Amino acid sequence: MDNHIRKVYVPMTETSFYILLCLRKEAHGYSIVKQTEQLTNGEVRLSPGTLYGSLSKMEKDGLIRFIREEEKRKIYRITELGMQVLELEMKRIARLYQSMEEARGHEGQ
Repeated sequence: MDNHIRKVYVPMTETSFYILLCLRKEAHGYSIVKQTEQLTNGEVRLSPGTLYGSLSKMEKDGLIRFIREEEKRKIYRITELGMQVLELEMKRIARLYQSMEEARGHEGQ
């Protein structure tokens, strides 16, 4: 992974995170929107402009790839590079969560 990709995607926006998370399986834009809403209990709603702009950029950067078109819907899937970036972000989030839990534990002392 080159420094440009690391600099652009880590830390990651919620939009990018949910796109990559959803594209561990083949999916089209609308299914990414619905899956994101489901995963976040409706707290994160991806707008079409943001979603499709992000998909285009991620495809250009090699994090996802176009698989095929079905009924005028483009199907995408995460690439190996995309998985590396997602793993980095998940480790970063886990570290943040662990730090938060440790700080909470020290509050009452």
